[in-house]
Amino acid sequence: MPVAPLEEIRAKVGQELGASDWIEVPQARIDQFAEATEDRQFIHIDEDLAKQTPFGGTIAHGFLSLSLLSRMGADVMLVPEGTKMAVNYGLDKVRFLKPVPSGTKVRGRFVFTDMTEKAPGQLLMKYNVTVEIDGDDKPALIADWLGLIFT
Repeated sequence: MPVAPLEEIRAKVGQELGASDWIEVPQARIDQFAEATEDRQFIHIDEDLAKQTPFGGTIAHGFLSLSLLSRMGADVMLVPEGTKMAVNYGLDKVRFLKPVPSGTKVRGRFVFTDMTEKAPGQLLMKYNVTVEIDGDDKPALIADWLGLIFT
């Protein structure tokens, strides 16, 4: 995660911080996620059956796309100098707008929307994240994501 002085971070509230690198979502990753979560619905793992659906092929689980936020955030989310630890604090809102087809790439575009002191040495950071699909105008998902920073 990029590191910056606290005042510099505070000045960026309300601004877009940028986009993460693209992340590939191959069928093997989808299959691994299906096994890890025991969500083996055919639209994720059976290419022949999935071709007969409106999706035209297998798609990533919505929660797989959401779980990639951690990797995406590492490219873009800011942490203050002297940070001891950063933890996922949850989500205020998530909407899955479009499935991610197997074999495509996704990235996260981050807007830093709020920062509050939750307790001494604890900063609650809020980001609006849009997960984009390479070559598609409609995003896969939007989420308001919270991170708790310990300084």
